[in-house]
Amino acid sequence: MTEHAVSLHKTTEPTIGDASVTTLTVVPDAPPAPIVPLWVRSGRAIKRIATDERTKTTGRAIARHSLYTFNGGRIVARRTWDSRTGSRYERYMRAAEAAGNMELAAEWEERLQHFREARHRRRMDLLHSPVDAAKSVGVGVGMGIGVLVALGVVMAINNHDITDVITPLKATIDFIATLIRIVQIVWPTALILGSLFALLAVWTVGSKQQAAPQWALPANVRSGEGEPITPSIVVKALRDLGIPAMRNAIKEMGDAGASMLGPITIAGCGVEVDVTLPSGVSTNEVQQRRRKLAENLTRHEHEVFITIPTAARTVRLWVADSGALDEPIGPSPLVTDETMTADYTKGKAPWGQDLRGDAAMLSLYQRHLLITGLSNQGKTVALRSLALWLALDRSVQFLIGDLKGAGDWNMFMGLATTLIQGPTDEHVIQVTEMVEGAVNEMNRRLMSAPGTVFPPLIVLVDEAQVAFMCPAKDDEKRPYGGSRANSRYFMAVRKIHNQGRAVNVLMWQGTQDPTNENLPKLVREGAHTRASLALGTESQARMALGDKAVDGGAAPNLLRPGLDQGTLVLASSGIDIPAGQSSITVRTHYIDDDAAEAITDRAKALRDGVTTLTVIERGEERDPLADIASVVGDASRVRTQDVLKRLATLNEDAYGKWSFIDLKRVLDGTGAEPYKSDGVMVVGRDRLTAALANRDEDGSASAAG
Repeated sequence: MTEHAVSLHKTTEPTIGDASVTTLTVVPDAPPAPIVPLWVRSGRAIKRIATDERTKTTGRAIARHSLYTFNGGRIVARRTWDSRTGSRYERYMRAAEAAGNMELAAEWEERLQHFREARHRRRMDLLHSPVDAAKSVGVGVGMGIGVLVALGVVMAINNHDITDVITPLKATIDFIATLIRIVQIVWPTALILGSLFALLAVWTVGSKQQAAPQWALPANVRSGEGEPITPSIVVKALRDLGIPAMRNAIKEMGDAGASMLGPITIAGCGVEVDVTLPSGVSTNEVQQRRRKLAENLTRHEHEVFITIPTAARTVRLWVADSGALDEPIGPSPLVTDETMTADYTKGKAPWGQDLRGDAAMLSLYQRHLLITGLSNQGKTVALRSLALWLALDRSVQFLIGDLKGAGDWNMFMGLATTLIQGPTDEHVIQVTEMVEGAVNEMNRRLMSAPGTVFPPLIVLVDEAQVAFMCPAKDDEKRPYGGSRANSRYFMAVRKIHNQGRAVNVLMWQGTQDPTNENLPKLVREGAHTRASLALGTESQARMALGDKAVDGGAAPNLLRPGLDQGTLVLASSGIDIPAGQSSITVRTHYIDDDAAEAITDRAKALRDGVTTLTVIERGEERDPLADIASVVGDASRVRTQDVLKRLATLNEDAYGKWSFIDLKRVLDGTGAEPYKSDGVMVVGRDRLTAALANRDEDGSASAAG
């Protein structure tokens, strides 16, 4: 019989008249909960315990330390075997043969032969050593007993007791018996302690070598963060690059693949190691697999750099500590040291740090400069940092054109002789005339007396690609942009590149996103110092730095746009580059606008005052035909050579460089062309008067029309 609980619930309904109703509701029991079998509950508990993170961590720790001990014993056993046999020499010999280095293989074979000869002599000596040892023991025991008996005789004579003859011998026997008893007591404990110390020793060896599977290692090592670079890790990374010749050669080397490696040395915020590649493996095969190599080393691609030193079939790997390249390098010495000055001739600009953590110091003496990269990567700041340092040399003069016009160079107002800022075609025309003025100054210096020393003149154009792409033309239809022989900006830069260095007139340019159109080949190859921030493609890297630098490992196209701002790859004789490399990677200091203004204030204090021109003043407009008539004067005719001399005297700037061709170009079609008289070319007054009259009449008629 099933019992049900009856719940008496009083429900009060609205009163109808004088009567009220009370309702009794019968509520049944809730259905009974299902009974879970014991084995199911136990299984769930076991699963929960087994999958708990603490259980996994404990299991990994037990497995890890057990394997450290076991594999550490294997390592010690292998080392012992290597020390007692010639297997080590045989591995090295096979490694040298696999690498194609027969000379080194022959050297290891000779060392193996010497080892075997020495071992044979030791073994032959062992044949005679038991007899010699027995003789030595017998002689030693006999002499010891004789000494003890003699001592006893002396004691017996002294004590007048014959029994004292054996007293020393008896005391020695008792001492030996005591030692035996001590050993019997201590030996079990020593055996246990010795075993424990031996286990601790092999565990230490295994832990240092991380001799355990990846799943058993700690989380930070398992994920690759902070994993130290060891020879075995480097060899494994090279083996797994996917180069069959490399993989097969390392297999033939056995576990001696590390013989390919030079010493692993600490280099700044990372390590550096030279790798001698096996025969059949080229350096560019490794360079092309930079990302895979980095991932094999548990690093990001930007944390591994591959360069080619002078040694044949060798690559140099620089591997950063995990995350180290994302840390800032600190402020520039220009900001922290307010007493710093510059020396254009002998000094070096503190530009930043190389990957080894050493200061990157750049000499600017008689070196044209080109810096390029994608937009917003720190090009202007990097270029401006060099100019800020050089401004602290009071002898340096600046002509600056900023074709972006965002005010990045405002602090050079009152410091630069000329400062033009703006992105329009008119600004390009102004900058072109500024550079052409520098060409005239260069020519003046070149024509000066030999031995004359000239102050440095830095002609700096930021965003130079705007000038090369400018479509504007002058009155003679010569383009300001482009890269043809009549392109004004291009030719002015080329002239400074060709001869400016000799008289300290230097061209510095900063450009964006280089192409053959906005950075012509002859211009980029005219720079002695070429630097590049992050770029998009390898072809752009070759434009920026040249084929030699890129073939040697320079790869600005592998820098991360937006993340590696201020990091550039530099090819220059003005900086210390490791032997055998053609480029160096530099992380430049960041100097903001406020700090830059403070530096330029110090630079201005070193000078007497500089008036900065913001517009190039053009000469007054000349009327060549009227000027020719004026220099001919009242003479009926004048020789063309005399006309040219008189014109130069009238206005050197306008006519100083004129030749007969220029004179003929102006007079052709006017009716006043030069003609021969008495065998010489002359210009006639009457013809000039008629030409001016005709021109004036034509002009009046045009105006009336």
